Amino acid sequence: MAADRKVPAPLAPSTGYSHAAKTVVQETTLRVQEMHGAIAGTCFDILRWLPLISGPARLVRGAHDTITAGVYGAIRHGSGGLLAAAALVEKRTTGFAPGKPPGRLASGVRGALNGAFGDYLAASNNLLAIRMAMCANGAALALDTASLQAAFPDAGRRLCIFIHGLGCDEHSWEIKDPASEIHFGRQLHADFACSALYLRYNSGLPIATNGGQLAGLLEDLLAAWPQPGCELLIIGHSMGGLLALAACEQAAERALYWPQATRMLICLGSPILGSPVERLGQLTTAALNLAKITAPLGTIAGTRSQGIKDLRHGPGAPQNAAAHAHIAFRFLGTSLSEDKGHPLGRFLGDGLVTPGSATAHAIDGDVQSASLGKLGHMRLLKDARVYRQIKEWVSAIEDDAAKKRAAVAP
Repeated sequence: MAADRKVPAPLAPSTGYSHAAKTVVQETTLRVQEMHGAIAGTCFDILRWLPLISGPARLVRGAHDTITAGVYGAIRHGSGGLLAAAALVEKRTTGFAPGKPPGRLASGVRGALNGAFGDYLAASNNLLAIRMAMCANGAALALDTASLQAAFPDAGRRLCIFIHGLGCDEHSWEIKDPASEIHFGRQLHADFACSALYLRYNSGLPIATNGGQLAGLLEDLLAAWPQPGCELLIIGHSMGGLLALAACEQAAERALYWPQATRMLICLGSPILGSPVERLGQLTTAALNLAKITAPLGTIAGTRSQGIKDLRHGPGAPQNAAAHAHIAFRFLGTSLSEDKGHPLGRFLGDGLVTPGSATAHAIDGDVQSASLGKLGHMRLLKDARVYRQIKEWVSAIEDDAAKKRAAVAP
């Protein structure tokens, strides 16, 4: 860093929901004012070319602009003052603080906000911005051996890391109906003695940024895990799979150890070729920006997080494929139609990701893909058929490892 370069002072942490609401209300009001101005301006531009009307139209336009500026200014400042007061109430009544874990409902709302505006929340130092952490039982874990031993008294050599998707949190892997749903973490522990950990992260940040943070976090986790020589299984849902792939890339660039301990990476409904929903969003934003009247709506649409925008394209071919060629990569795609090969099912996919995008890849080596029908995007997190496929893949790896050990045994 150059000696004369000034480092900006850190921002003071801002209040959570009230501060975020204040920003949304004020920005939305500004966009509405811009649209109002564009519509009114078009009308007045026409009137100024009409004989005998142009003079009065200029006077009316001046009065109109003055009045509307005052009205919209009052709305912005009034809502700002009201929500600033709400921020003080929020602090005193909820004790909102970075170290205080939110409840299940608050955690879900916070995850959704981070998915939509997480990059802005992080840049503005808002307390709602999620910090990446490994979690168990709804609480962030300290990555030191003593803390991990306390959290996992029966810790074995096998770990499974679950990574949620866009706008979700670690609670998304939990089940509500044991009769029809399967808790993947508990079942993997029962079937393969895997200790389950859940990643919590700000899904509005760029995927590359989150991938770099995850790469470092996994390195710290394995270094502190109570059992040496552990094996790692990673399961990512939707954006979570892309995050895991990005972490592999960055781990290879930084020569980290954890990819050597990773046996398998499973992507559930991950948009490997990109999401058609985000591509449609990009086209819609571009179309809105073509006209002066609709441009404010385009501005609103364009404020979605960089994490969402990154879903437009897939990760592409790995740059350091040889560094993690030993990892078994598995991809699962689903379709809303019962016949997974039906043209409509291939077009709609699971509602957010098409089967082709979820099962395609540009990776060489031990790679397999599978597809299921009559299954929506969020059902991938707890469906019995999905777990059977996961179990089949993991069992095959276990069988191959057992055969190799038998072959070298004296």
